[in-house]
Amino acid sequence: MATFFGEVVVAPSRAGVDDEEWAEEAREETPEDREIRRELEKKREIDVLWTVKSGASTESSADEPFACSKFIVAIGHNAAAFLSSFILDSVCWEVVGVVKLWNEWCRTSNTTTVLPTDSFCLFYRLISDPTVLLCQCSCYVAEDQQFQWLEKVLGCMQKEGLQVTILSTCPVADYKTQESTLTLPSPFLKALKTKEFKEQVCCPLLEQPNIVRDLPAAVLSYCQVWQIPAVLYQCYTDVIKLDTVTIEAFKPLLSTKILKSLVKDVSESTKILKKLLTTNETHSNIYI
Repeated sequence: MATFFGEVVVAPSRAGVDDEEWAEEAREETPEDREIRRELEKKREIDVLWTVKSGASTESSADEPFACSKFIVAIGHNAAAFLSSFILDSVCWEVVGVVKLWNEWCRTSNTTTVLPTDSFCLFYRLISDPTVLLCQCSCYVAEDQQFQWLEKVLGCMQKEGLQVTILSTCPVADYKTQESTLTLPSPFLKALKTKEFKEQVCCPLLEQPNIVRDLPAAVLSYCQVWQIPAVLYQCYTDVIKLDTVTIEAFKPLLSTKILKSLVKDVSESTKILKKLLTTNETHSNIYI
């Protein structure tokens, strides 16, 4: 190979080089590479701060796991908005924890004052029964961060007597069926449960070959391994933003055993839902 007149340069060749040797050379890291990788790993660590007293907090790596009878996890903006509208209020619930994380898709902080469109992960405790916990997780937890989330959240809870309910949303285009997805009455609910969950579900079970992904799947798998009764309610919708119809698709859950006793006044729920959507529209218009 000639780069210019008079100079001949031998082109690199892999002839006689074993593929494994070539791959091993490619895998070799320089000190700078290792330092960058360590910094990224450190940056991607998840911090879970559990509030013990007013003005005091502790890391989730506490020695003693705390008692929890019901753990309700809402993953995604619409699922989180459903809990805000029909379950949560400042009188009966108090914030007891927050997740700080960073990845390519989102960044959360330790603030508990958030907008419906923000990325956040907050934990609440029922004041009248501190063993009932609720989580709103509207932020994206990357695949390599999911194990950390599970260990630092569910790992802090006593497994005996624990029951987990998961709410999430998914594009209706991901639903596998012999029918056309255009004819499906979107949004609709499907349930997936662990072997230990014996209660009746409020919607049809998810059929094969459908699968669930990301954090909802990770939480359900964790519960299956630890033999924790758990059920996932997945709402298939054709709307990706905060949406009234999608939020109200979760309403059948209000009649389930685990949520029935936690439902607040319906008239108040309607007002809060309208307020959430108004806030969302106002915040979205800023960027138009």
